[in-house]
Amino acid sequence: QVQLVESGGGLVQAGDSLRLSCTASGRTFSLYAMAWFRQAPGKEREAVAAIGSDSFNVHYAGSIEGRCTISRDNAKNTVYLQMNNLKPEDTAVYYCARRALPGALVPWRSENAYDYWGQGTQVTVSS
Repeated sequence: QVQLVESGGGLVQAGDSLRLSCTASGRTFSLYAMAWFRQAPGKEREAVAAIGSDSFNVHYAGSIEGRCTISRDNAKNTVYLQMNNLKPEDTAVYYCARRALPGALVPWRSENAYDYWGQGTQVTVSS
């Protein structure tokens, strides 16, 4: 059983930055791609970024590309989402997720491709 614990959310103003962290339990973190999803009130959950097991391959949703960076530290079992120039429309609960199969990254947007999820961290951006 793998546990994912997110942190780093909060209430910020438009234009501010946040860095979300997600730390995984277990010893196989480095084998799996990881992703960040978000769910805004009244909307479906959407994928925002994903990173391959070796950090070489990354993907971003168009809504955050250029403002956010996904990274990982396999020695710390942690994946990060650095978010800059935050906008009110970024307000959502952010979840990290672990890919179900080691090594695979695509299709990266499909929730069904991920088997472990964190509890979520709230990001609220005021205008």
